[in-house]
Amino acid sequence: MTIEEKIIAGVQAAVKSLYGMDATPQQVQLQKTKAEFEGHLTVVVFPFGKAARKSPEQVGNEIGQYLSENVSDVVTKFNVVKGFLNLVISDAPWITLLNKINAEEKFGFQPVTEDSPLVMIEYSSPNTNKPLHLGHVRNNLLGAALARIVEANGNKVVKTNIVNDRGIHICKSMLAWQKWGNGETPETSGKKGDHLIGDYYVAFDKHYREEVKQLVAQGMDEEKAKQEAPLIKEAHDMLVKWEQNDPEVRSLWKKMNDWVYAGFDQTYKMMGVSFDKIYYESDTYLEGKEKVMEGLEKGFFYRREDGSVWANLNAEGLDEKLLLRSDGTSVYMTQDIGTAKLRFQDYPIDKMIYVVGNEQNYHFQVLSILLDKLGFSWGKDLVHFSYGMVELPNGKMKSREGTVVDADDLMDAMIADAYEASKDRVKQTAMPDAEAREVARKVGLGALKYFILKVDARKNMLFNPEESIDFNGNTGPFIQYTYARIASILRKAKDQGIEIPAQLPASISISIKETELIQKLNQFGAAIRQAGTDYSPSGICNYCYELTKEFNQFYHDYTILGETDTQLRQFRLTLAQAVAKVVSLGMGLLGIEMPERM
Repeated sequence: MTIEEKIIAGVQAAVKSLYGMDATPQQVQLQKTKAEFEGHLTVVVFPFGKAARKSPEQVGNEIGQYLSENVSDVVTKFNVVKGFLNLVISDAPWITLLNKINAEEKFGFQPVTEDSPLVMIEYSSPNTNKPLHLGHVRNNLLGAALARIVEANGNKVVKTNIVNDRGIHICKSMLAWQKWGNGETPETSGKKGDHLIGDYYVAFDKHYREEVKQLVAQGMDEEKAKQEAPLIKEAHDMLVKWEQNDPEVRSLWKKMNDWVYAGFDQTYKMMGVSFDKIYYESDTYLEGKEKVMEGLEKGFFYRREDGSVWANLNAEGLDEKLLLRSDGTSVYMTQDIGTAKLRFQDYPIDKMIYVVGNEQNYHFQVLSILLDKLGFSWGKDLVHFSYGMVELPNGKMKSREGTVVDADDLMDAMIADAYEASKDRVKQTAMPDAEAREVARKVGLGALKYFILKVDARKNMLFNPEESIDFNGNTGPFIQYTYARIASILRKAKDQGIEIPAQLPASISISIKETELIQKLNQFGAAIRQAGTDYSPSGICNYCYELTKEFNQFYHDYTILGETDTQLRQFRLTLAQAVAKVVSLGMGLLGIEMPERM
């Protein structure tokens, strides 16, 4: 039994013995003792006052006395503050707990078994007409972190991506390349394929705007000019040909998309993001049309006079939703229905989580209702993991104007900044340049990931590269530096021939600060569970930061290698090792690598 379980059982026994009350474990409210009071854990005694017919202070003292007599191997002292019973835990249980933390490979994680629920998580969802940008970075980092957290909570996880590889926006890049590309390829240009195609998307928009401007100058209304501009008409014609499986258009489409996919793969690899299954809109939209027609036959949907198909959601307090246009072409909702159909065929999904920006909140509210109507068991309870926009200090991103904050450029800049910031330290440690650059990669990307993930996903955020790379405060580099500091201590101990025992004897006498640090380590499992319940990677960030802060305070107040008591020195090394382990596990959930030296 854990310390908490022993205390809960003890309180249950106490109220039964003292007041004849049968208390459930849930009725025993246990929390960390506030810093201003003596103790480690606090029992809230108010729930037992009615049965006892005594004041909270009397109830607290009676339960405290019972615990100190009957659970004396755990509780050594107690004090009561109003209706709160503060318990001081003896040293031995903390030593036992520390041994357990070091013994378990993935302390705090729940095991995944054959019977574990299957959770599918969709994230990334890029378009094949441009490279991944800062908004995609937040999406990918949130999705990948969430997948790890959900799995750490004992679920089987399938990570999926839906690629938006069809539509007018794709034809814009294709048409621009046909007109102005002169056969340019990623090889001839020296550019990543996604960057190359993105350039032509920007080129299309530039020429299109010019055409609209000329038509307006000739006296045409601007809205009409946008529809009548020759370029947009050509792009629409190309889209029709694509829909009709025109071999020339399809061949060009495949070639250019393959360039983009090769570019995406490089970006995903750098970001530390991967997928178990990738779906493509070009495959799913027809499946969606088929499913919509099935819903039409069953009376879930209806057809208007112009031939378009709609869902009437008035009964659910919503409006009517277009599912198929009058010309039979699909909309995003159709594609999502088709993708759901394919996914349900591929996997026995218990829960579906979509990582998509908050501008799509209504879309997913509707999708949930439609999937439920169409018979998908997880449709009604699908989770839209909605997140806010991310901006840089100099403003928003506008991809069509070529001012997008490119994901590759951002990651390269973060790594370069980390390398510059560490130059003085590298000189002091005589670290080889190759190692220094690898450390800079881990620190730069760690700074980016942590800064983005520490913010509540539901909020809009401002990403400030300069703040993120700081080695002080609530940043990735601060936590990484603490880990590297512990790694250095452990290396020195090894060099000095100091062994860290696999199991510490329970007889060691330790300080309050040391027990508090073990208590903080013990909260890791609860932090994982809470992050899984709330779908909140920021909870793991907060935990890792608080743990490293607490360790640094301990390191400031206590000596480790310089401790003359052999047993106490071994304990503190074991404690430091456990902190490094848990920090590494926690940051690993965020996709952040930990450098052994900095």
